[in-house]
Amino acid sequence: MKIKERKRDGVAVLEMSGKLMGGPDAETFAETLKTLIHEGCHNVIVNMEKVKWVNSTGLGILISGYTTLKRNEGEMKVLNVSERIESIFMVTKLASVFESYKDESEAIQSFATG
Repeated sequence: MKIKERKRDGVAVLEMSGKLMGGPDAETFAETLKTLIHEGCHNVIVNMEKVKWVNSTGLGILISGYTTLKRNEGEMKVLNVSERIESIFMVTKLASVFESYKDESEAIQSFATG
């Protein structure tokens, strides 16, 4: 898994690609979030457009990131989730945890109104 980071309107957008399956991915994602929080950026969008697959460990990584940001008075939302991964979110009931968007601008605006 690869993570590209950029900021837009005070929101960090993490563009993830590849497979989200744990191992070193967990540490990379956790460190990225820790750095963002340290820099004062507490709102994060995880763009999953190029994520091909998520296993249970990968779901754990997302949940961990979500709770880390919540504990630091931030939020994490997901963007461009494929149908395949969306169905995993449905089965695991994570669709009710993660706010999911198809449009980046809409996702960014949701932080201001949320």
